[in-house]
Amino acid sequence: MAVHPGVVSLRACVGGGPDALIVGVTASDTHRVIDAVWRIESARIIAGLARLVRDIGLAEELAQDALVAALEQWPESGVPDNPGAWLMAVAKRRAVDRIRRQERLERKLEEIGHGLESADPAPEFDAVLDALDTEPIEDDILRLVFTACHPVLSAQARAALTLRMLGGLTTEEIARAFLVPEPTVAQRIVRAKRTLAEAGVPFEVPEGPERAGRLASVLEVIYLIFNEGYAATGGTEWMRLDLCQEALRLGRILAGLAPQEAEVHGLVALMEIQASRARARVGPSGEPVQLLDQDRGLWDRLLIRRGFEALLRAEKLGGPPGPYVLQAAIAACHAQAPTAGETDWTRIAALYELLVRLTPSPVVELNRAVAVGMAYGPERGLRLVDALVSDAALKDYHLLPSVRGDLLARLGRLEEARAEFERAAALTRNAPERAVLLDRAAACAGG
Repeated sequence: MAVHPGVVSLRACVGGGPDALIVGVTASDTHRVIDAVWRIESARIIAGLARLVRDIGLAEELAQDALVAALEQWPESGVPDNPGAWLMAVAKRRAVDRIRRQERLERKLEEIGHGLESADPAPEFDAVLDALDTEPIEDDILRLVFTACHPVLSAQARAALTLRMLGGLTTEEIARAFLVPEPTVAQRIVRAKRTLAEAGVPFEVPEGPERAGRLASVLEVIYLIFNEGYAATGGTEWMRLDLCQEALRLGRILAGLAPQEAEVHGLVALMEIQASRARARVGPSGEPVQLLDQDRGLWDRLLIRRGFEALLRAEKLGGPPGPYVLQAAIAACHAQAPTAGETDWTRIAALYELLVRLTPSPVVELNRAVAVGMAYGPERGLRLVDALVSDAALKDYHLLPSVRGDLLARLGRLEEARAEFERAAALTRNAPERAVLLDRAAACAGG
């Protein structure tokens, strides 16, 4: 039974559970309702279709066809009781129509275990639709996650495709989030789909060692999205909370799909705890506020608790901690300290030492230098930073001179610190961060 224009219930949009959305809308709000349904249901629909057609690009095209049908029909007929199921049913039927028109009809149909030899179309549709329902939707979404994040794609392409397929974001929204032209994002997505098809990437969750490698790629993409929201690389805003929230949503979905993977819980824990600082990280004028200067009363205690719970789940799974579990443990040290002065920097430095051994990189080394400088004094931290100055990977990394300037300032070497802050300001592409760095440089110049 359809719910006609007037008051529309969206219980079914999220499965009708306790967290279901109950939204009252009028006929004029139908398009907004469709947008909300699409954002929630698109990943499930595309994932289910991809299992049928074995092509992510075609699956998205069919899902978009169903969305167009909703835009055409729902303003007149009303929003269905179960909008997600309606979209899935329409998309599946269009997928079957597409298969029936293809030259290799018999082979395509054998892949899903059903033939469409009867002249009566209704049983044919029913047989194919039944075949799609033999596996849980969660399995399909997990396949979609691993396919969209396949290492054959560049990191930028994986991020764009993941936000499009799993986040339900439009090309325009993705372009705005990463401060790149919309045609650039569109090309990345098109090329990513083509690359997956040409490489013959199977729509499946890999097993054994391959699964571990692919999981690392999935986590990398989600954390890349989160980091771009947490500390924007460019633009006029220090944070983009929509990206942080999207990454958190994807991480929580993945944790539900892969509950036995400690690193998944570790990443979720890390993002939850870092996201808890959002309100304290931005000042009244939108300027960045450093961790040690933040009002910890503004930290979100619910997100911190959720982060601790995710970290505990990761630890209960046993085994040596991975990089995300270690980073989550570092974030937990900050969250546990009532004040900046009570931070256990010795433990944080030790955790960074483990992280450097596990995933050696100049960026991790730089973070360790910060922790060592806080735990054992700026001179020891500066020695570690100076060893990184000649590293080509950090040549244009603005945080290297920023950290060096901070350590020099703490040692009273203000003129040297000023030069480092000015260099960092010249390297960053984020306007609020540049302003803060120039303020620090001016403070050093003024003694």
